[in-house]
Amino acid sequence: MFSNPDSEERWGKLDRPLRRVLPRSLLGRSMLIVLIPLLVTQAIVLVLFYGTYLNVVSRRLSDGITGEISLVISMLERTPEADRREELLKDAAARTQLQFVFHPHATLRREGTNHVLGPIDDDFERALKQGLGRPFFVDWSAAPETVRVSIGLPDGMLDVLTPHKRLSIGPIWMFLAWAFSSSAFLFLIAGLFMRNQVRAIRRLAEAAELFGLGRDEGAIRPQGAREVRQAAIAFNRMQERVNRFVAQRTAVLAGVSHDLRTPLTRLRLSMAMLPTKGMIRAEDIQPDVHDMVADIEDMERLIGSYLSFARGEGAEKPVLTDIRALIEDVAVAARRAGGRVLSVEGKEGVEVPVRPDALKRALTNLADNARRHGGAMRFSLWEGERRIEITVEDDGGGIPADRRKTLLEIGSSGNNGGTGLGLTIVRDIIHAHGGTIRLLESPLGGLSVLLSLPK
Repeated sequence: MFSNPDSEERWGKLDRPLRRVLPRSLLGRSMLIVLIPLLVTQAIVLVLFYGTYLNVVSRRLSDGITGEISLVISMLERTPEADRREELLKDAAARTQLQFVFHPHATLRREGTNHVLGPIDDDFERALKQGLGRPFFVDWSAAPETVRVSIGLPDGMLDVLTPHKRLSIGPIWMFLAWAFSSSAFLFLIAGLFMRNQVRAIRRLAEAAELFGLGRDEGAIRPQGAREVRQAAIAFNRMQERVNRFVAQRTAVLAGVSHDLRTPLTRLRLSMAMLPTKGMIRAEDIQPDVHDMVADIEDMERLIGSYLSFARGEGAEKPVLTDIRALIEDVAVAARRAGGRVLSVEGKEGVEVPVRPDALKRALTNLADNARRHGGAMRFSLWEGERRIEITVEDDGGGIPADRRKTLLEIGSSGNNGGTGLGLTIVRDIIHAHGGTIRLLESPLGGLSVLLSLPK
């Protein structure tokens, strides 16, 4: 089936404002899925019960009282004697629970009703109009819990005092309170169950985030629904396979580096034992020996970089580390190696969970690059709410802006004694911590390397 671009565009226009209103969390959306059907169900129940059943009951109560009043009026019209009318009204009051008072020669001054609060008044007024056929006035405030109905007759006026409970169908607020309280109770129970399910998903997400930052907390305990447990089990298996792969690669690289160092050491010893006198003149052999020794040193630095690269993603665990103290140690080592450290700036006592040896190796590589390309360097530390930033600046020749991204992808150029893996090691160590690295222009005139790490 082919999708219609116009319909997708229209749906996108409707979906965007809807997403702004809807909650973003899984718990919020799950509770909304529970709440909307619950409210719709309660609304339907209220409409059907209150709008149908209660109205029917109210009309029947009004029709019943109207019928009793109509019967009494009919009997009064057939009994013109005053004494017999008194007895008739007393007997009717005893049988109908209504109070009747007849006012001879009185007239009705107003008609209608003074109550506009609900369907009970409308039903009662409608029943009186249909059942009596005479002018009347309904006074809902004549006495507490009593409704007075004044009816105009040809020879006077009849007052009928009706108990309010005979017209009312009970306090509707009790029904509403019961309906909404039960809905709130069920919603609370659903929220507790959904919170437990979402908590398992949140723990899985936190474990995946920590593992991505290089903070291996071990296997997580499967919890929640069956699908969430399956996801947790799959995550544990993936974590185990990744750790096994990293350990195997580290062992292979370390073994290769160690095996290569043995023949290089023998070559260095052989070069040192070469005769400088004999059939070949010493001045001819010395430059060649010097070049070969320099090549061997470069190869040893290359192997050392591979070994450092392998150790950088090894089994070192993140620990809470004083970043300012670690930078100070790197600065002291850079001074001993011949570099000129202008300053170490930043707040003291900033502690972040990192792999201290790996991070120190990354900063040492940056300090070595600054020492080789410039000579002067400056370290700075900045602490934010959720991350820290470490900046290493030098006064060297810098790197053109169009080459900085490529340089991070393939490593340093290898000039001035570089091994080709300096920036690659730094990049991978920072990425293993869940951070980022940027190459910028330094205020000192050279290169500025900005390292951003999560707290």
